[in-house]
Amino acid sequence: MGDTRNITIKRALISVSDKTGILDFARKLQEYGVEILSTGGTAKSMQEAGIKVKDVSEHTGSPEIMDGRVKTLHPKIHGGILARRDEPSHVQAMTDNDITGIDMVVVNLYPFVKTMQSGADFDTCIENIDIGGPAMVRASAKNHDFVTIITNPQDYEAVLADMAAQNGAVTHATRKRLAAAAFSLTAAYDSSIAAWFGGQIAGDGQTPEFPQHISFAGTRKQALRYGENPHQNAALYVTSEIARPGAASATQLQVKELSYNNLNDTDAAFELVSEFDAPAVAIIKHANPCGVAMGENPLAAYERALACDPVSAFGGIIALNRPLGKDLAAEIAKRFVEVIIAPSVEAGALEALQAKANIRVLTTGAMPARGQTRRMITCIAGGMLVQDADTFTITPDDLKVVTSRAPSAKELEDLLFAFRVAKHVKSNAIVYAKDLATVGIGAGQMSRIDSSRIAAWKAEEAAKQQDLKESLAIGSVVASDAFFPFADGLIAAADAGVSAVIQPGGSIRDEEVIAAANERGLAMVFTGHRHFRH
Repeated sequence: MGDTRNITIKRALISVSDKTGILDFARKLQEYGVEILSTGGTAKSMQEAGIKVKDVSEHTGSPEIMDGRVKTLHPKIHGGILARRDEPSHVQAMTDNDITGIDMVVVNLYPFVKTMQSGADFDTCIENIDIGGPAMVRASAKNHDFVTIITNPQDYEAVLADMAAQNGAVTHATRKRLAAAAFSLTAAYDSSIAAWFGGQIAGDGQTPEFPQHISFAGTRKQALRYGENPHQNAALYVTSEIARPGAASATQLQVKELSYNNLNDTDAAFELVSEFDAPAVAIIKHANPCGVAMGENPLAAYERALACDPVSAFGGIIALNRPLGKDLAAEIAKRFVEVIIAPSVEAGALEALQAKANIRVLTTGAMPARGQTRRMITCIAGGMLVQDADTFTITPDDLKVVTSRAPSAKELEDLLFAFRVAKHVKSNAIVYAKDLATVGIGAGQMSRIDSSRIAAWKAEEAAKQQDLKESLAIGSVVASDAFFPFADGLIAAADAGVSAVIQPGGSIRDEEVIAAANERGLAMVFTGHRHFRH
């Protein structure tokens, strides 16, 4: 049975790196007659503010040693924290060893994550690994029946409210809640260190790429209204890894709350446009592109991306790899759009969206780097699937011409574009493209021929939207994210009017597919790389 008493705070140990609100909090403790123990910079800041503080070294009778590496690692500290006040043997041990109880510990840890993210060298990062702090936090949380552990300045107010209501005491319910938060903090802290340290020794021939034990740290940035559906709860957590520009870390300029689906789709859109160096726009719906295009400027790219599937683009997400300008913002404002994400916003762009204040505008400050190694996680029942991100980017040197006819320079340019887009389309994925713009996309079908037919139908529908007499697929190229297992998918694309094909190759029926392409005068190249996306 846990202790359910209210515990009066008589002695508190305070040692914080984040000093937000600590002086006001310490003053309030002093008003309740609480003796305050502290160390280093925290003690100095409180003393300068006129708060009476007893140095930990004075309390323990032992000096700080080894450049401060050892200061709170002492029986008078940990005995004072861990002793059960209702256990006679513990009380006797305290008496025998001149140990006084510590009823509250206020600790937040050395800023390891900020140090790591700053690009500091190995030795500096090592010195910012806190040892005494996590030990005190864990000890206090374990003994929360008798000790209040505070690791977040945001909890000062709740603790003081308890003390005000309980004549200087803290309730068991508050102590238990704070203990849970404390264990979450130390777990995340150690996860960040483990991930960083693993990266430091990766590839040295001694450590497996995927270690025996793995954990991932995240800090809640915001609670979301709900998950994919209203009956699901959800929140956004940001990781401690070196920041990658994107939806999670973006600054929101128009304030309607983002949903789980908004964030998921926005991430997919921004990752897609990061594939291109020239101005590009991607329009995403349910994590699949409705249209993607490059252009001489973002407005031209947007107009061409929208032309691919204007019906599906309704209520979509728009991503740019260039700043959002006034002219493009005014054009986007003519339609229903959920989110715009771009590296930055030019003068006048937000004003052009004033009539559409519900459009969320996110700025990232930069584009995510192609090829940046990182881990992707998918949860399954009882476990997690962990893999490296798909960072492969196709180049002309990766291609093998397998048909009698090689692609022309224009076809080659479109083929490379289409295959980069296919990488971001749910499998089975088929992408028709022409003049560096998608003209038909088939996504997420159980058979590749169905994806091919859907993409062709989309190209026909887009042509109708533009009052054109023939399908946009005529004269286009086609990309497949994986090999054609049969010739039927390629034949469907040929019947739609494509002139060239890009696919990974590797099917046992490759020769049959190549023969079908030669019979129809198509150029086809193999990439040797598959881009499944589930």
